[in-house]
Amino acid sequence: MTRHSGAPAASGLATKAPIAPIAPMASSAPSTPPASSAPSVSSASVAPGRNLYPRYSGYTPRRDGGLAAYETVLARAGFAPVAGIDEAGRGACAGPLVVAAVVLDPAGIRKMPGLADSKLLSPQAREDAYAEVLRRAIDWHVIVIGADQNDATGLHVCNVSGMRRAFAGLRSRPGYVLTDGFPVRGLGTPALAVWKGDRVTASVAAASVVAKVSRDRMMRDLHERYPLYGFDRHKGYVTDEHVRALAEYGPSPVHRYSFVNVTRAAGQANPMAPMDPDDPMDMEDPMDMDLVSTAAPATPVAAAAVGSAEALVALGMSPAGASGENERRMNS
Repeated sequence: MTRHSGAPAASGLATKAPIAPIAPMASSAPSTPPASSAPSVSSASVAPGRNLYPRYSGYTPRRDGGLAAYETVLARAGFAPVAGIDEAGRGACAGPLVVAAVVLDPAGIRKMPGLADSKLLSPQAREDAYAEVLRRAIDWHVIVIGADQNDATGLHVCNVSGMRRAFAGLRSRPGYVLTDGFPVRGLGTPALAVWKGDRVTASVAAASVVAKVSRDRMMRDLHERYPLYGFDRHKGYVTDEHVRALAEYGPSPVHRYSFVNVTRAAGQANPMAPMDPDDPMDMEDPMDMDLVSTAAPATPVAAAAVGSAEALVALGMSPAGASGENERRMNS
């Protein structure tokens, strides 16, 4: 038989046989990847012994750390000093809303054993803790917002605005801010909202004490002007005594008309007038001011308000500390 010149030789057919193993690669029978590829995937994605989300135990507040736990951890992480912000008078239907910002030295917190949530302290214990906080605090600032402003802009808006103003009034620049209950944006500093912060962190507890004592003193002073309501006892909060006084005498100028019980009482009786119409306190709102620690530098705004400040002090309206211990600055 004659072989065509273009036909492959028998040996050539044998050389094409190794092409056959391509066929098994197209079959779908083996579904698992080769065993040798499994270790290479995990070792390539994560380095041996490396945790993508490490937990730094030294930066976690200890349950047995007491009130100084958060401040100690934040100082260790490089965020000292820490400021705490809290308010007093949010739920009252009369009187001002008072917001305080306090900066404490972590080393000095343990030297204040009487520091606690102001609501858990007796009046005398609060006064003692107040004096201790002002003595050991690095810095503090108090904002007072009157009842009329609370009615005009809303309680929560005033609360958040007061926290920003109290923080902005600090002379020192804290590295971290702790607030009680809800977050406050716009502080320009890292912050954390702590649930029940006045019972968990020393800074917030100190701010709670300063705000509460300052406001209680203001309410005792308001009792001198409006003695029929018993402000020196209930501090403007809704009690049976307060409700009866509202029903009998109507609201006073320091009541918050945004509260339903106050507006209801306003339609039942004539509003209570101030005891002294010529009182210089009636010419300006005494419940919308800042209280700053004495080391604050004098400013043209503060100098312009000297006359009003002297009138306030002369009337015994000092909300925090004795006369001369606080600089009064009318809200501009």
